[in-house]
Amino acid sequence: MNGAESLVHSLLKSGVDVCIANPGTSEMHFVAALDRIPGMRCVLGLQENVVTGTADGYWRMAGKPAATLLHCGPGLANGLSNLHNARRARSGIVNCVGDQATYHREYDAPLTADTEGWARGASQWVRTSARAPDVGMDAAVAVQAARTSPGQIATLILPSDTCWDEGGVVADALPVPAAPQAEAHAIQVAARILREKRNVLILLGGAMALDGAAQAQVQRIVAATGADLLAQTSNGRMRRGQGSLPIERVPYPVDAAVERLKNVEHLILVGSKAPVGFFAYPGKPSKHYPPHASVTTLCRPEQDALAALTALADELGAPQAAIPSNGARPEVVRGPPSPEGLARTVAALMPEDAIVADESVSYGRGFFPATHAAPPHDWLQITGGAIGCGMPLATGAALGGGGRRVINLQADGSAMYTVQALWTQARERLPVTTILLSNRKYQILLGEYQNVGANPGRTAMDMMDLGNPDIAWAQLARSMGVEAATATTLDQVADLMRQSFAQPGPFLIELVI
Repeated sequence: MNGAESLVHSLLKSGVDVCIANPGTSEMHFVAALDRIPGMRCVLGLQENVVTGTADGYWRMAGKPAATLLHCGPGLANGLSNLHNARRARSGIVNCVGDQATYHREYDAPLTADTEGWARGASQWVRTSARAPDVGMDAAVAVQAARTSPGQIATLILPSDTCWDEGGVVADALPVPAAPQAEAHAIQVAARILREKRNVLILLGGAMALDGAAQAQVQRIVAATGADLLAQTSNGRMRRGQGSLPIERVPYPVDAAVERLKNVEHLILVGSKAPVGFFAYPGKPSKHYPPHASVTTLCRPEQDALAALTALADELGAPQAAIPSNGARPEVVRGPPSPEGLARTVAALMPEDAIVADESVSYGRGFFPATHAAPPHDWLQITGGAIGCGMPLATGAALGGGGRRVINLQADGSAMYTVQALWTQARERLPVTTILLSNRKYQILLGEYQNVGANPGRTAMDMMDLGNPDIAWAQLARSMGVEAATATTLDQVADLMRQSFAQPGPFLIELVI
């Protein structure tokens, strides 16, 4: 058995049965092993940032890591943006990165790179295998690291000779440590603040604090204490719709965030960070909560949020409290597009238990209020601010979603970063409906330009313009095997959504806004 064969066997024994790949020469022995050994679903991505973003979406829905297969340092570098987003989402991924043979590195061939150095910026665990007999155990440790709460990026670098040399040893799955528990003192302090203080905000962050079970405990706490409740601005996964709390997020714009938080005197963090700006702006605060507000951590992101919230509710003696109805489901909106109209139309038509992959950027900031009364669904967001995650995220969510329909709310500028994901959706026949928001500009940058105190002139406007020439999205999607159509009204969007939901594969709707 060679090292590559031991790698595949060890990944499978550790529960990793999906490999999202963009291989090259250094990985051919791994590819050959995947060909010979049954059990691994292999999904081809045409660019490495599609590969890593797809692995992120897969973890968010499947709750277990996929392996990626990346070609040397430059292939890893191509995937770093979505690994950054995945790290911020606290997703677990096992990156398998080919590299020069150990004895070939000294010759500084063209693809030789500081692969470990590049990996460390977006990984919590990095290792380079030294010998074929080490590969299987290194893979098992990588999976263990990826599955360690709340989820980690593990990057295993595999010099070619460690894969083709004989002597591979299959490793059994290693135990995954349970999520650590919140400290008893933290629970007692949070309970005292909720009993005795005014203007308390509970800030939720991350999938563990925002799933249905955790929200049931949050409702006990809020009903008993009257505390205010928000989610942090960006979250990897949130359970929403009927049967869930109508949780709003800290606004993205500085002025709106400061206004929303101006009365907060005590902040209780549940898997979240205290709110700060995405960027600094002249004359505006970096912290969005009042400087006098106290900040208390109930539980850190890696700790068991459900257990912490349950313990806090019990400490307060809070009775069970039913989550109230979010009201009547919205009806389809007709006429010209608007953010609220599109949100209401999506809420009116989405299938039960859909998954929303949201990279709508500026157009979608107000989507939450109009979708609280939608059927139950999961909402996935861009978490690290590196645009180009939406289409790969939707692809991975469909792979890990067990057949659930995925709705990708997608800005056009961001989509061009990883448009190759459409090809993978078509190849895999994935149930993804992309609503492509085509305003033909980097709208968010126009706002950011003004936020730093500048008014865009001709040169600046040209650098934010995507309409010269226009991108023919329907044609582009069809060229990659995805059925597509263009809409200019919400009536047309609604008709096309219904059409897309009735078929098993992907569909793209270009909405001209």
